[in-house]
Parts: sequence; C-alpha cells; structure tokens
Amino acid sequence: MAGGAAVPTVQVGKRRHRRRPVMSEINVTPMVDVMLVLLIIFMVSAPLLTVGVPIDLPQTQAKSLDQDKEPLTVSVKLDGEVFLQNSEIKVDELVPKLQAITQARGGLDERIYVRGDRKVDYGTVMRVMGRLSAAGFRRVALVTEVEQGS
Repeated sequence: MAGGAAVPTVQVGKRRHRRRPVMSEINVTPMVDVMLVLLIIFMVSAPLLTVGVPIDLPQTQAKSLDQDKEPLTVSVKLDGEVFLQNSEIKVDELVPKLQAITQARGGLDERIYVRGDRKVDYGTVMRVMGRLSAAGFRRVALVTEVEQGS
C-alpha cells in the first residue's frame, strides 16, 4: 500500500461484551405482596383466638366494662370444671395461684372476671366466688353476653 494509509484490523471471534452493573436495589413488590397476605390472614384469625374455654354465657342488658390489659378470668364449665385463664385447675389450687399472679400484677385490687355456663349449678359458681371473696379479692365481676332481642 502506498501512501502510508493504515488499514484497521478486525479481530473475528473476540467480542467485548459490556456487563451490566450489579443491581443494588431491593425489589419490594414481592415483600409487599407477602405482607398483605399475612395481614389478611391475621385479621381473619385474630377474632377466633380470643375465646379460650367454650362456655354458654347468660345474657343481660348491662354494658361492657372498659379494659386496658388482659383480664384474669376464672371459668366454670357445665360439668363443674374450673379454669384459670385457659388451663384447668382444681378449686383448692385456685386462690393460691390467683394470689401469686395478682402480687405480680397489682395486688388484691386486680379485677377478676368469673365466667359461668348458664346451665351450671348456681352453688358451684357461688363456691368459686366465695373462695375469691374470702381470699380478699374485692373486684370480682360476673361475665355475661349482651342480650339478643327483647
């Protein structure tokens, strides 16, 4: 070649690929989808978890009391079984366990709710309430359901 013109050479088979830079952002769309599904599941299941011992409560027209923390609940089932919160307990062990719990929560001023099945023997519920009263608990309340209809 005359004149000194340089011809560029092309290499065949060796191409240079540009690599994309690493993506450093988090894709939040799948995380939001999962969180919404969990929110719906918990919203549906939460009301089902509130009742511990199934009892057929009597109905009344009285208004419900305001609560700021989880109440202490003593339940009496139809067959006479006594429950403290959700665990079955013997009537003789009820007062010592309640005293231990109330010492940690605020003393004898702690409100105790008594739930009795509507068909349970009146004497059984009164025996439980009598033991609570004799132990010095003064804030004992009976739990009922709101009366339906007239």
